[in-house]
Amino acid sequence: MPHSTLQTPTFRRTVAVTLAAATALALGACNRGGADTTGGGGEATVGIALITKDSSNPFFVAMQKGGRADAAKNNVKLTVASGKKEGDDQGQIDAIEQSIARGDKGILITPMSTGVNAAIKKARDAGLFVIALDTPPDPPSTVDITFATNNRNAGKLDGQWAAAQLDGKPAVIALLDLFDDKIVSVDYNRDQGFLEGMGIDVADGKKNGDEAKTGKYTGGKGGDYTIVCNEAGEGAEDGGRSAMEKCLAKNPNINLVYTINEPTAVGANAALKAAGKTALIVSVDGGCAGVSSVKSGVIGATAQQYPLKMATLGMEAIAKIARGGEKPQVSPGLDFFDTGVALVTDKKADGVESITSDEGSKICWGN
Repeated sequence: MPHSTLQTPTFRRTVAVTLAAATALALGACNRGGADTTGGGGEATVGIALITKDSSNPFFVAMQKGGRADAAKNNVKLTVASGKKEGDDQGQIDAIEQSIARGDKGILITPMSTGVNAAIKKARDAGLFVIALDTPPDPPSTVDITFATNNRNAGKLDGQWAAAQLDGKPAVIALLDLFDDKIVSVDYNRDQGFLEGMGIDVADGKKNGDEAKTGKYTGGKGGDYTIVCNEAGEGAEDGGRSAMEKCLAKNPNINLVYTINEPTAVGANAALKAAGKTALIVSVDGGCAGVSSVKSGVIGATAQQYPLKMATLGMEAIAKIARGGEKPQVSPGLDFFDTGVALVTDKKADGVESITSDEGSKICWGN
């Protein structure tokens, strides 16, 4: 993960947690499996599969790049695979089957949906240590452990910031989610977290779209809200544009747009611009392109996550377990290992901790 000289309390805590985690992973000692070959340093070479949702989203490209760069440091034989696109469960299932057949010691995976759970179970039953990255599976016990952003908190930061920016004005909201035909934890946690940050009651916290469509939000100074739409953009720029067009057709007065990620946000902005409209846009990812969109004003605020850290810590963990080290532990009070989040915005909001786009650009990922 890139380094920074930021000195905010949140950043210091994030660094402290990361260093503590790395130390814990390095010092453990129990056993699970071996490996077949030995590297130059005397450590057994460990086979690991890194399976992402796709190989085009900048987030997963950065994760794959970081994994490849760190593989040699850990004497890891890394195989990178992915689905063809978001939603390609079968592509991930095939990659899991291939990892089992190769005799890998572990798998790092950003699970597509509950559709890959059975394949993950098969891998664990075969003795592989499976770590989810970025997307906690449902249920979390599907994998050995998850290294991820606290996506609920990421969404809440966006919602708290948006409520403060509205300053009591009515909120006419478009929610641009990931899917409408699959249940993915990252999808509902960001969406529902955003609503909670706005101070809007959610019905089932694991389900998008079942909250009251009108009512009062209590974040910031509070005010009236209308939820115009929940549309799926599948995490892509073109999907974000078409989803936003559908929402604007329902209500052209949308003034607040939540997006699952930054490519979706860019697409939504294009649709707004084409319609001659403006709105506050919030998102999650914190890639370098997304941070640039914050600086240019396309995105008002984005919750930054750290995919290189996820891949690095995950690879270190599997390599150490295969060589007799301890299993990693979840963060206190959570059912996953929290790799940190920071809100990036150039419009500070009272009571919402954030960093500027200049600060975010020093620790962003991707090009």
